[in-house]
Amino acid sequence: MTTITPASLVTKDKQVLVGPKICLMGLGGTGKTYAIGTLCDWADKNGFEVAVLFTENGLETLLGYFRDKGKEPPACVYWHQQGTRPISLKSLMATADNVGKLSYEALAKSVDGNRGGDNNAFWKILQSCSNFKDDRTGKELGPIDAFSSRRIFVMDSLTETSNAAMKMQIGSRPMASPGDYGVAQNNLMNFLRLCTQGMECPFVMTAHVDRETDSITQSTKVMIKAIGKALATEIPTLFSDIIYTTRDGAQFWWDTAAYGVDTKTRSLGYRSKITPDFAQVMDIWAKRSGGV
Repeated sequence: MTTITPASLVTKDKQVLVGPKICLMGLGGTGKTYAIGTLCDWADKNGFEVAVLFTENGLETLLGYFRDKGKEPPACVYWHQQGTRPISLKSLMATADNVGKLSYEALAKSVDGNRGGDNNAFWKILQSCSNFKDDRTGKELGPIDAFSSRRIFVMDSLTETSNAAMKMQIGSRPMASPGDYGVAQNNLMNFLRLCTQGMECPFVMTAHVDRETDSITQSTKVMIKAIGKALATEIPTLFSDIIYTTRDGAQFWWDTAAYGVDTKTRSLGYRSKITPDFAQVMDIWAKRSGGV
């Protein structure tokens, strides 16, 4: 287990605590979104707020965490849904027609003139972050990079945020060049650096995973799924904790010691079968910070 010095950010007139940056990564159905409910419980007990930005259909799961217990989410929990609009049937038909007519080179040079405006999902995600508006109450929380250390920002999930960054570059074009990947990756990484290095508030992100087989050893490695393979080794360096979510039958676990998985922890130690509960991380952060 790594020992750290309590993190702080010094400004001109005050010292504020910098929150942990946590990534929950795992296959679909391993309890990533559901576990956010435990973070909301911790926030409610400790006088914090939680702002959850959904880029995929995860709100039902979070609401289910509370409503399955006969409760409503506490007043300190805010959420906003900013989904990625799928390519329209009309655009799909036009693309299919072009594939049948154009050469590979012509397709590579084609430009989707409708990828901007309302079809630019990544820009809309950034717009939602520029002034987070709660869907439940209409309350405006302001820009995420101005959140205090007592408001936790959550993104669910990296997968659709990555898709949005890629669609911003290629639109409905049926192929992507190496340059397209580079542009999308740079935009995504700049946003993640803002969330992990440019904000004092705690930040939690969920992510799906890919499995890659080493061509020489034939061993399998589990990595964060983003845009291509290039970011799989870059993204973990931005976070203080990378936790692998698993399911064994009907039982859900967190794992920081799984073989072939790039995990990282400053709070939980390296072990398996950890009860999924954000209080374990947040309590340690609060203690190391001298109380919150």
